[in-house]
Amino acid sequence: MSSLLEVRALHAGYGAVEVLRGIDLEVGEGEAVALLGSNGAGKSTLNNVMSGIFPAWSGRVGFDGADLTHAHYRDVVKAGLIQVPEGRRIFPNLSVLENLELGAFTRARENRARNLERAFALFPRLRERSRQTAGTLSGGEQQMLAIGRGLMAEPRLLILDEPSLGLSPLLVEELFALIRQLRDDGLAVLLVEQNVGQSLEVVDRAYVLENGAMRFAGLPSQLLGSDELRRAYLGL
Repeated sequence: MSSLLEVRALHAGYGAVEVLRGIDLEVGEGEAVALLGSNGAGKSTLNNVMSGIFPAWSGRVGFDGADLTHAHYRDVVKAGLIQVPEGRRIFPNLSVLENLELGAFTRARENRARNLERAFALFPRLRERSRQTAGTLSGGEQQMLAIGRGLMAEPRLLILDEPSLGLSPLLVEELFALIRQLRDDGLAVLLVEQNVGQSLEVVDRAYVLENGAMRFAGLPSQLLGSDELRRAYLGL
């Protein structure tokens, strides 16, 4: 499988504080990969460096053969690397429809109508609430909206940052079923989660990040099959 995203020897931080310490990570075409770790491990920092929101100190972020290490976040989006951020970050005073349409502003604008139908097919509740103000949606509906907005840009790789946070158990089940469907449809997904058990059921490979360094990279079965790794890094 050819690599779509390649991160090599990545260092980054805030001020004089180093957060990421030599990160290596890959996601292949059509592959679902989990990035696991506790709060403060550096997961969101890594997402934001890969997405062009925070600068890298050193190392390289490659995407589909291009060097995006120091690219502007708009150019990262244009390349097809799309992040659905932690906390959803929808526009609460805009309608559901307007939020979705903004997802196609930088990329795939010409296919907006087609992609809107796809989003509504995946999330029928968004069609029912298309004229409703986004801030009045439930937490689960807002997460649907955030993911739908990301899909409007026709991503080559979709980064989902803590998508299950704050959702009910039933909605968490629906979310992970959706992630499995997206993977089966050929979309590359980087799933950044603390929900270890369900994440490992829907991905092809997994990484464990601890204190800004990668402690594990391999198959979910390898991670779950090692009592030492499970206790040390997953609390299982």
